[in-house]
Amino acid sequence: MKIFSLAAAAIAILAPCMIAADTDGWVKMFDGKTLDGWKANERPESWTVRDGCITGDGEASHLFWMQRECENCEFKADVKIGHEGNSGMYFRTAFGPGFPKGYEAQVNTSHRDPVKTGSLYNFHKIFDQLIPDDVWGTQHIIAQGNHIVIKVNDKVVTDFVDEKNTFTKGYCALQQHNKGSVVQYRNLMFKPLPAGK
Repeated sequence: MKIFSLAAAAIAILAPCMIAADTDGWVKMFDGKTLDGWKANERPESWTVRDGCITGDGEASHLFWMQRECENCEFKADVKIGHEGNSGMYFRTAFGPGFPKGYEAQVNTSHRDPVKTGSLYNFHKIFDQLIPDDVWGTQHIIAQGNHIVIKVNDKVVTDFVDEKNTFTKGYCALQQHNKGSVVQYRNLMFKPLPAGK
């Protein structure tokens, strides 16, 4: 038993980004130190780890979590964005250059784009500022079949059924929208779900 414990400890040290699910099925997407498991579609220099957070700061880029795809899943993170910043949490999205094809849960507190945090971009718009600039908040996405729910600080703000079922499978990703925008993410978690009813 002791030998097994030592071996397990060694694996944990040597492979900190191995995917491990907790008892509720949640998978930790970020180790707090590196971008292992993540890949930028372009301009990787726009992404760093700063103060234990994934930080977007620079020209437009999208950072994809390449470990597994979302078909039916939950995706949540704590997020903090600066004044006039613009970002987003993508899901069921395709890896490729430019702005990804997939669903986006908007992250925006005071950018000139009127569509704010909690919106399902292009599908369901929220115009109220739900989280102030430079304040941590949580955005939680639940995608099951064509039913998409977005919670901000544990409150449901988007509950949308996409009759066209526009995007059915793809990666989760983070957006760095433009130079001058600064966003940070921490406690990024992923949970696979059974097929929607």
